[in-house]
Amino acid sequence: MSAAQEFVRGAGLLVRGFGFWPRRTAVMARGLIPAAIVGVLFLAGLIALAAALPGITENLTPFAESWPGVWVTVIRIAVGTALVGAALVMVAVSFTALTLVIGEPFYDRIWRTVEADLGDAVIDADPGFWRSLSSGAGLVARGAGVAVIAALIGFLPVVGGVAASIFAVSFTGWLLADELTARALDARGIPARERRALLRRHRARVLGFGVATQLCFLVPGGAVATMPGAVAGSTVLARSLLEEPGAQTTHPR
Repeated sequence: MSAAQEFVRGAGLLVRGFGFWPRRTAVMARGLIPAAIVGVLFLAGLIALAAALPGITENLTPFAESWPGVWVTVIRIAVGTALVGAALVMVAVSFTALTLVIGEPFYDRIWRTVEADLGDAVIDADPGFWRSLSSGAGLVARGAGVAVIAALIGFLPVVGGVAASIFAVSFTGWLLADELTARALDARGIPARERRALLRRHRARVLGFGVATQLCFLVPGGAVATMPGAVAGSTVLARSLLEEPGAQTTHPR
């Protein structure tokens, strides 16, 4: 299968995740609760950023005060675009991390339901609050690195905005896929290093799922609506990776 086909297959797994709504409506609907709580908090933060953005860009570009008017506008738009792009990256990863932490019981139920529906006995594994918190903190830290790089790319002349957007969506999508599949893979005793090696072996499929999830997050209200489906879809994704020839499905804990 080509890389393009694998990418489309990965995006399709998110669609499969949404497909659990008709069959498991109550379980999926509960997953909206923590997402909605976190979504309101982050929406307030984005509104505050939008209100303060003109002043921030002016404070960051005092050197441009003596420039011709059109160039002052150009540089400040570039700075503002870079800041907004970096903020959206941080919102995506922070939203996912915080939602998974505070919504642990809800998403654990979704994961177990999907595993049972797909034919496996329920795996006896509980990541626990502190482990989930540590994983979320790691996601935020990696997301911050992506946000900084995306902001710097945004300063490139002409192509900066487009290049930064592609970079941010791709790398944030990868981080989201990594975090969301961690539950199903970790429950099978697969260490983090082997888990990420497994994802890299199927990079196009993982990216397809992650990019589709990230693009849904960028739609107003999309992050809240997508979370239950993303958790379900990531479970299907993890299983699809483990079903490949040569994949080891269990490890001693």
